[in-house]
Amino acid sequence: MTAARRVRNRTLWFWVFVGPFVLGLGLFTYLPLLWSVGLSVFEARNTVTPTHFVGLDNYTAMLSDDAFVDSLRTFLVFTAFIVPATYALSLALALMVNRVRRAQAFFRSVFFLPAACSYVVAALIWKMSVFNGVRFGLANTVLGRFGGDPVAWLSTTDPPWYWLVIVTVRLWLQAGFYMILFLAGLQRIDPGLYEAAEVDGARPGWQVLRHITLPQLRATSIAVALLLVINAFQAFDEFYNLLSDARGYPPYARPPLVYLYYIALGQGQNLGLGSAGAVILALVIAVVTVGQARWFGLGRKEE
Repeated sequence: MTAARRVRNRTLWFWVFVGPFVLGLGLFTYLPLLWSVGLSVFEARNTVTPTHFVGLDNYTAMLSDDAFVDSLRTFLVFTAFIVPATYALSLALALMVNRVRRAQAFFRSVFFLPAACSYVVAALIWKMSVFNGVRFGLANTVLGRFGGDPVAWLSTTDPPWYWLVIVTVRLWLQAGFYMILFLAGLQRIDPGLYEAAEVDGARPGWQVLRHITLPQLRATSIAVALLLVINAFQAFDEFYNLLSDARGYPPYARPPLVYLYYIALGQGQNLGLGSAGAVILALVIAVVTVGQARWFGLGRKEE
């Protein structure tokens, strides 16, 4: 077989395996994205077909909409809770699992298992069993054991107990996934560094964690932080399934995707306005991600 024919065969098999994924990505990701950008500069009510060109009017309307701006504030609150909590918990789990010498695969699987659970299912379990507002819910049963009164977790706004429900369900679902990322980073650290630190008199614990483990996990930490912020922007399932009921969605704790869902698919079905909001949200995610990466020095050459 000639060299040219071998190259053609490798190219053919490359597209045999990669082609379906590229086609699916184009049809179900990039094409809808381009169509959404196109709809954002048209008036499109109750239809996905552009009707009347309005230019940047949809963007102006979204940026001057107090409810949309408030949804971005909701995202900031959610991010302030979920990002550091998930980072700390997943890192702690990774450190513990990494120190286990027996049945490490078992503990790794147990902690990762919630990541395979549907967000919708987990939200319904949290809503109907764990944080049910009646006194028979698990959380209220525990409170009752200590003499506390039942709490309407999802409808109490002062104090905003619904944040406890939203953050804990997301924390339970995603901590195991990021634990795996940290665990992979930990297993790449040269054991000789810890041996050298012990010889130099470094005390095991916080000193080793601060001066060896965390610096060696810098790239993993950056990736985890970026993914956590992006996923927080895209929060929808847990918010919608926890807080909505037959009466609709309450005016509080409404993240951007939930608000855009009601704009595009609610009574008005203003797909042009919803598309403009989606483009704004995508740009915000891009700006925050790039800014965060630059702040962390992602891609910067090591000194």
